[in-house]
Amino acid sequence: MAQVPQTFFDALAVRTWCGLALEALGRAREEIDAINVYPVADGDTGTNLYLTVESTVAAVEAVFAGHAAGSGPDGPTLADAARAMAHGALIGARGNSGTILAQLLRGMAQVLAADDRARADGRSLRVALREAADSARRAVAHPVEGTVLTVASAAADAAEGVEGDCGTVARAACAGARAALAETPGRLPVLGRAGVVDAGGQGLVTVLGALVETFTGERPRAVAASASIGSSGALHARVDPAVGPSPAGSGLDECADSGVAPPGPEGPAFEVIYLLDAEDRAVERLRERLDALGDSLVVVGGDGLWNVHVHVDDAGAAVEAGIEAGRPHRIRITHFGAGDVHTTGAGRPPRERAQRAVVAVVPGEGLAGLYTEAGATTVLARPGEPPASGELVQAVRRAHAREVVLLPNDADLRHTAAAAAEQARTEGIRVALIPTRSAVQGIAALAVHEPDRRFDEDVVSMTSAAGATRYAEVTVAEHQSWTMAGICQAGDVLGLIDGDVAVIGSDVALTAETVLDRMLSAGGEMVTLVLGDEAPETVAEHLEGRVRARYLAVDTVLYRGGRQGSLLLIGVE
Repeated sequence: MAQVPQTFFDALAVRTWCGLALEALGRAREEIDAINVYPVADGDTGTNLYLTVESTVAAVEAVFAGHAAGSGPDGPTLADAARAMAHGALIGARGNSGTILAQLLRGMAQVLAADDRARADGRSLRVALREAADSARRAVAHPVEGTVLTVASAAADAAEGVEGDCGTVARAACAGARAALAETPGRLPVLGRAGVVDAGGQGLVTVLGALVETFTGERPRAVAASASIGSSGALHARVDPAVGPSPAGSGLDECADSGVAPPGPEGPAFEVIYLLDAEDRAVERLRERLDALGDSLVVVGGDGLWNVHVHVDDAGAAVEAGIEAGRPHRIRITHFGAGDVHTTGAGRPPRERAQRAVVAVVPGEGLAGLYTEAGATTVLARPGEPPASGELVQAVRRAHAREVVLLPNDADLRHTAAAAAEQARTEGIRVALIPTRSAVQGIAALAVHEPDRRFDEDVVSMTSAAGATRYAEVTVAEHQSWTMAGICQAGDVLGLIDGDVAVIGSDVALTAETVLDRMLSAGGEMVTLVLGDEAPETVAEHLEGRVRARYLAVDTVLYRGGRQGSLLLIGVE
């Protein structure tokens, strides 16, 4: 991404660094995952880092796109880009490793955004790296040496020992981080027994390597590790001699490679992550309560927005603690006992791949249940929170099949889904992307899915069913805007047909009725209604009665979509 090496740290350097870091983690993700298998064999450190940086890139690109769309000649400032970098990492942080990386980037951003300078020099970069390392340590409830925290501190120490431009400082930081990474097996017994370096630290070295490339144009040698299963069934990893020892063990702790104290032999049952709107004083009390509930506690953020990560046995209590402190949202709860494609540790034979699976993005919990009952692997897209390509790739892996049909169910996810499909293909999975633009088109495709049929025939049949389904949506306008049907005001009820606003009304039932009549005027045999939680209960009954009275040969099926964003989804086949 770096056409010309950057001399100073400015907005373009932030953008370049984030892009290069994402590319580098994309190359290293599987190798980092491979040395993260104990005690919960989910092997996801590399993937968590990748998803965190993917969110970071999206936030920075949005700032540049916003300035490009404006009338002013100037692009974003360094402060704009640095704050976007920190915010994107915070809201997209995954797992222990991603949460700590988010705090590292936040610490850097606080220095880079100070005084609203146009650019920062090598001295400022040294200060930024020190603040990053120190703030990350403060965010972890019980810091452990031999982890990513040690690697970050070593990078800051090495940077403070040199004078020069940003390229000189970046090289020193990366070299210091590499040296510290090589020593992690000797500083943390679990790593020494496993014969691997710290996975989170390895990810940080990868990110710092991208920083070097940003300012010098030179890509540092990879911090590579490749895994193989030995004759005993234990997992072995070969680490780059420049950064770590040869292997001899069986795995390491994701908590350890993220800088938090490792749990006991069994460990808590759940990982709980959520964003939290809360005041600083409330967060201090939250830390104390969560620390008593579990381990692997990391709380990062500030200025009213926090990312909370903890491992607990009582997931409900962890969420309730967040409710007492403020407003938790984007809540993710993972049961460590629910294995995925990575859970192939000792004592558990590898699960046989299915021949074919369907992976679908769905807008609400109700449809997620429906799709799951039909055999699909689902990715939940909450309102305003579209999934990233990395999440779709994870879902494809979780489906654990040789052939996968991918249903994005949203026109805006077409490119994201295409990128995920391409990534999955590089891993040897045959993926067909059906460009469904609504969940009702996905329902039609899933209805004709036959896994025993030839793959190409199945894809053609599903594509045909989706394409033959017209789709509509009834929602409420959030603000005044121009539409194909005229000017709408905030609070108006909008009826969208095939993605375009066709009806503007004030009553949900009447607007939905008008939309349905327009769709059925071109014919149809089946109407699918997906009712959201916020829609009036009478709407479905009203529409079903309308179809029975006016369209005698048309059948109707009703589903509950849950919190899907729209009041109503309509499909006509």
